[in-house]
Amino acid sequence: MKVLMVISIDDGESIYNAMRLANVGVKKGDEISVFMLGKGVLFEKCGSEEFDVMREINQFEGDFYV
Repeated sequence: MKVLMVISIDDGESIYNAMRLANVGVKKGDEISVFMLGKGVLFEKCGSEEFDVMREINQFEGDFYV
């Protein structure tokens, strides 16, 4: 299945969960693309110890657009 995920908020928990979902899709063989839009482009500053956004993004093996 082909999936496009658009992330347009700067909430660390939401970005973290969206990327976790994207990573699960890739591992199951789906073709996942993630597009950061609006405040979503601030993803590098949105993580925390509890919600490690950058770890999830660095694990992602699909197409990633900012």
